[in-house]
Amino acid sequence: MNQSVALDSIDLQILALLQADGRMTNRDLAVRVGLAASTCQARVRRLRDAGAIKGFAVELDLAALGSPVQAFLAVQVRPHRRPVVAEFVAHLQKIPQVRRFYHLTGPDDFLIHVAVDSVDGLQALVLDAVTARSEVLHVRTNLIFAEWKGPSLLPQATTTTA
Repeated sequence: MNQSVALDSIDLQILALLQADGRMTNRDLAVRVGLAASTCQARVRRLRDAGAIKGFAVELDLAALGSPVQAFLAVQVRPHRRPVVAEFVAHLQKIPQVRRFYHLTGPDDFLIHVAVDSVDGLQALVLDAVTARSEVLHVRTNLIFAEWKGPSLLPQATTTTA
């Protein structure tokens, strides 16, 4: 979302409810915010079109899917120029073990979240898919012991009574 979206209290309630349960039906959502189902659906569509809602996703259990080892790779690339960055990004987007990555300011240029099947798999990923690239100057690998989810961006919505 590049521009701020004007949001009223109903929009904020809709976003908070969907943030807590993205699978909530439009009917249930409409009841919770006190709108007709068609009006609620139009608001959700407007929020999607405006970029306030980027999408709806399933959260996967990586360990259950065979990738119990997670790590962050802090990577420096040189030269740190647009064509090099673009090529490195395109490379990362093709690696299935890369869950998410960020282009940063500071001493590291990228922070890459990876999930692999084993420590040996992590070593192979770092050596074969990252440090083997000529633009990669340095990689620092940090294993993830545990993860927690932060609080919701928007406070829990209160139900409107009609």
